[in-house]
Amino acid sequence: MARKVFYSFHYIPDCTRAALVRNAGALEGNQPLGDNDWEKVKKQGSAAIQQWIDGQLKGRSATVVLIGAETAGRKWIKYEIEKSWSEGKGVVGVYIHNLKNLQGLQSKKGGNPFDDFRLRSSGVSLSSIVKAYDPPYSSSKLVYGHIAANLESWVEEAIAIRASV
Repeated sequence: MARKVFYSFHYIPDCTRAALVRNAGALEGNQPLGDNDWEKVKKQGSAAIQQWIDGQLKGRSATVVLIGAETAGRKWIKYEIEKSWSEGKGVVGVYIHNLKNLQGLQSKKGGNPFDDFRLRSSGVSLSSIVKAYDPPYSSSKLVYGHIAANLESWVEEAIAIRASV
């Protein structure tokens, strides 16, 4: 049975790239919001967004942060990472900048979003614990194949890492 995971990503620039990863089928992901649904949630304010995220995280064993050019430092990405980690979920990053969007474009590699966090107990950077995988290809098809072939094992590894910390 496939693991249930939450996919965290910057919606506007990366929704197509995220859809590619979710459609790889190795894992059961959160229910994606369409453009109109996301706009409705956003218009209700921060509390509604937080409530939606919290609801999507329930019953998930891991969070997969899909890292695009502008993912690191975003308020809701940071919330999703912090909430996932504090709830004991596995957390893993996957760089998706070399996947093509609907216009057939790739993007620049973004920063590591885990650099923004330190463990309270030790002060250790979360980026030294949580892995962020950058597929070793520039071709979108090869990147997709690499992610599809490895995502399930990356999630399992993230769950094991979180259990040991």
